[in-house]
Amino acid sequence: MRSPAPLAPWWYNAKVWEGRDKPELQPAGHLRFHFRQRRGVYGIFHRQPMGHTPLLMAGSTGWTEPTTAGHNAAGDAWGRGGHQSTACALAFTRTPGFQTPSEFLENPSQSSRLTAPFRKHVRPKKQHEIRRLGELVKKLSDFTGCTQVVDVGSGQGHLSRFMALGLGLMVKSIEGDQRLVERAQRLDQELLQALEKEEKRNPQVVQTNPRHSPHHVVRWVDPTALCEELLLPLENTCQGRARLLLTGLHACGDLSVALLRHFSCCPEVVALASVGCCYMKLSDPGGYPLSQWVAGLPGYELPYRLREGACHALEEYAERLQKAGPGLRTHCYRAALETVIRRARPELRRPGVQGIPRVHELKIEEYVQRGLQRVGLDPQLPLNLAALQAHQAQENRVVAFFSLALLLAPLVETLILLDRLLYLQEQGFHAELLPIFSPELSPRNLVLVATKMPLGQALSILETEDS
Repeated sequence: MRSPAPLAPWWYNAKVWEGRDKPELQPAGHLRFHFRQRRGVYGIFHRQPMGHTPLLMAGSTGWTEPTTAGHNAAGDAWGRGGHQSTACALAFTRTPGFQTPSEFLENPSQSSRLTAPFRKHVRPKKQHEIRRLGELVKKLSDFTGCTQVVDVGSGQGHLSRFMALGLGLMVKSIEGDQRLVERAQRLDQELLQALEKEEKRNPQVVQTNPRHSPHHVVRWVDPTALCEELLLPLENTCQGRARLLLTGLHACGDLSVALLRHFSCCPEVVALASVGCCYMKLSDPGGYPLSQWVAGLPGYELPYRLREGACHALEEYAERLQKAGPGLRTHCYRAALETVIRRARPELRRPGVQGIPRVHELKIEEYVQRGLQRVGLDPQLPLNLAALQAHQAQENRVVAFFSLALLLAPLVETLILLDRLLYLQEQGFHAELLPIFSPELSPRNLVLVATKMPLGQALSILETEDS
C-alpha cells in the first residue's frame, strides 16, 4: 500500500471566531487533527472540532486515497452528486462489493441464506454478520491451510456455531463472561438437536461437512500479554503444528488490538479476520496509535469524544434525520442528564446509560430521574427545572451539533483502522481492509484481513457473496 498522498496545497486549519477577531487561516501540508474545547452554555457549536471545518465544507474531486482493496473512495454512500466533502474523500469506503443484501426481501427478520436452525435466537443484523464473516473466514482458512479457528470475544457463540456446525470448521470460542459461555453451550445443544431432526425429516439431504461443536473456553484475554489458552490446539494432529486463524466479530476496544498482537508475535497464528468496535474503550496509550506512521503524524491524538462518535451509525441516523421524528430529542435529554450527573458526582464522567424506552413520551425531568437511577445515583436528587427546560430549548442545536460530529465519524474510524493496517504492514505482513457487511445493517462493517503469505487474487474472492 502506498503512503497517503499529501493533501491539496490550499488546506486550512481555521481558528475559532472569537469576538472581533477574524478567522486566521493557516496553510498546512499534512493531514492534521485539531480538537478545540470551548466552555459555556451557548457555545455548543464552538465545541465542534474547528480544525475539521474545512473537512465538512471544502469540495474535493480528485483525491481518492486511501481506499480499500480496489474500491474507490468516490463510491462512498455519503457522496453527493459529482462533488464530495473532503471528509468523505479521505474516509475508507464502507460500501461492500456486493449489492444490498436480498436475503431479507421475503422476510425482514429471517435471512433467506441461512437455514431455520441457524436463524433461531439470532436477530437479523447478527444473521447477516455471522453469515458474511463466517463465509469469509472459511475461504481464508482454506487459502491459508488453517487447522483451527479461534473466535475471541465470542459472546453467545452465534458466529462460532455457524462456523463449526454450518461450515465444518474446527472452532475454539474464547469468552470472559461465564454466563454467556453457559448460554452458548445450551444453544449448541439446541442447534444440534434441531439439525438432527431436520436430517431425519429430509434423509435425502447429505451432510457434507463434518460436525464438531465449538469448544468453549471461559477466559479474559489481557491485551498487554499473550494468552496461552488462545494458542493451544484443540487436538493433536499428525500433520504437524497447529495453524491458527484468529477472528473477532466486533471485538470490543483493546480486544481487537490483542488479536493483532497475537497475530504479529505468534508463528502458529497464520491468518486474521478482525472486525473492531467500541473505539472509545481503547487504552491510551496502548490501543492507539499502533503504527509508527500514524504516531508520527502531527496532531494524531483522538480524544474520547471523537472515538465514541466513530461508533455511531451514519446511515441509520441519516434516516432518522429525514423522518425528523421526536426520537431525536434523546441527544438533548442525554446531554442534560450528563450535566446533572457531573454536578452530583464530578468524578463520574460519561457513564453508560442503559436504553430508556419511549424517550419521546417522557418529560425531560422524568428522563433525568430514570437516567440517574440507571447509573446508581439517587433519582430523587433535587433538579433545577428551569435549567433543564433551558437545555430542552436547545434541542435543535444539539441535533445539529451531533449531526456535524457524525459526519466525521467515518473519517475517525478510517484513521483508527488505517493505523492497524499500517501496524501490520510495517512488520511485513499482508493486510487489507474489506467492507463485508451492508452498512445499513451493520455500520462497523470493515474487516481487517491479514496473512503471513501473499494471497494475490484471492482477496477479491474473500469479499464476494457465495452463490
